[in-house]
Amino acid sequence: MRLADLLAGLSRLADLGFGIPAGEALRAAALSLVLGRSLNLSDDDLRAGMYTALLHHVGCTGYAHEAARAVGDELTMYSVTAQTDLAAPKEMFTVLLPGLTRGHPLLERARLALVTFTRGQRIGVESTTAACEVGRDAARRLGLSEQVQHSLYRSYEWWNGKGVPDGLVGDDIPVGARLAALTSTAALLDATADVERAVEVVRGGSGKLFDPELAARFADDAVSLLGEVNAADPQQLVLDGEPRPVMNVAEPALVEVATVFGDLADLKTPYTHGHSREVATLARDAGERLGLSAGDLGDLEAAALLHDVGRVAVSSAVWDKPGPLSAHEWEQVRLHAYHSERILAASERLAPLASLVGGHHERCDGSGYHRGCTHAELSLPARVLAAADAYQAMTQPRPHRPARTPEQAEAQVCADVDTRRLDPDAVGAVLTAAGHQAVVRRQPPAGLTDREVEVLALVAEGCSNKQIAQRLVISRRTAEHHVQHIYTKIGASSRAAAALFAMEHKLLAPQGR
Repeated sequence: MRLADLLAGLSRLADLGFGIPAGEALRAAALSLVLGRSLNLSDDDLRAGMYTALLHHVGCTGYAHEAARAVGDELTMYSVTAQTDLAAPKEMFTVLLPGLTRGHPLLERARLALVTFTRGQRIGVESTTAACEVGRDAARRLGLSEQVQHSLYRSYEWWNGKGVPDGLVGDDIPVGARLAALTSTAALLDATADVERAVEVVRGGSGKLFDPELAARFADDAVSLLGEVNAADPQQLVLDGEPRPVMNVAEPALVEVATVFGDLADLKTPYTHGHSREVATLARDAGERLGLSAGDLGDLEAAALLHDVGRVAVSSAVWDKPGPLSAHEWEQVRLHAYHSERILAASERLAPLASLVGGHHERCDGSGYHRGCTHAELSLPARVLAAADAYQAMTQPRPHRPARTPEQAEAQVCADVDTRRLDPDAVGAVLTAAGHQAVVRRQPPAGLTDREVEVLALVAEGCSNKQIAQRLVISRRTAEHHVQHIYTKIGASSRAAAALFAMEHKLLAPQGR
């Protein structure tokens, strides 16, 4: 399989999670190749720029929970910030604030303005740091080169040294990072405004945000460069333009790729950490018990890992809401299955799984969403995925309810069988799989102690040092020391990166088990 094909589709997760139109990462990657070749960059730099642009915003889910608590709709914050010329202070008042407060009542506009002026810089640094760490770790797990990993980690550095995470200056910033930073901005502004706006921001950021040589080359020939990207299918430009030899992965690696993006989707809110992994385990085990073929089992496992990638298109302010959802919010929730389907449909290899993923909230009596399918329209793998997702979600806490016990979840899915909402064979197989999961004692990774594993799980859950101290009945100072030691051992400095580490190594706190 072409890795670029898989990532071309899954890059839509990065777009939607950043509040920008699906496909913008592809356009940025295509522009990166076109611009880089016009400067005769090496194949290694071209490849780094292309993959960094594809995954530039993939770590944005890492700070979604915190951003939503601060500003309400983090997708609007991300989108407006991306369209603001950060090198021009006046745009704080002409672009950023108007975009952030538009449509809100007066009191909320005042609150958002206060948050922007008092906490905006801190929010920016924390969100960017999380994005850098999560992006780097995602690239590592996808098997991308160290050059790509470094580029993703440095993709928010500024040429003048005022960027994040380390304030690198000029040529110390990897070329791939410099390419992706410029092309991501230029491609988005060309799409949301026009080429003149893209040139204005790139020229204004030359020597500040952007590499002056790259900025001058783009600004001098922007119409031609963007014209080449806009005149063709950006995905085809990326697939045709990837430097040879292209990166291929074996078919079994599909599950590994799907696991990475399932984790990124689950990272959006602490309430869903590990959800996709557990659904995949249940679904595959249940599928084996039902006699599915090896091919169907592989597709079912990959689909289960990717079934919730569309969640990133809905603000964490909705997912984290403790009370009843409004009609508008509920409609957004119903659309997440559609977004999951469309993300997969953009990849040639993943497209056959799109309808399976899009149907994980369908019910056999036609009462589900987003198509209202009935039993006859749902394949056995689709019915298994729906049952596994329903059961696992019940055993995790949600903002509006605590986690249900396995017995309570069993009673609920059995009741759904009685009302013909869920398939009896699928539910029976899922329950058998859930009841026979073995708990194996493992040595914690990275030299963590058992107590540090407990603390890490609470950090991933979003607990503050004070809350950790209360939960574990220890002093706040002790909790702070544990957190510092954990971050040092796992090489992280943000909650998002710590949560991703916990998911990768299965160190999350048990939820109802």
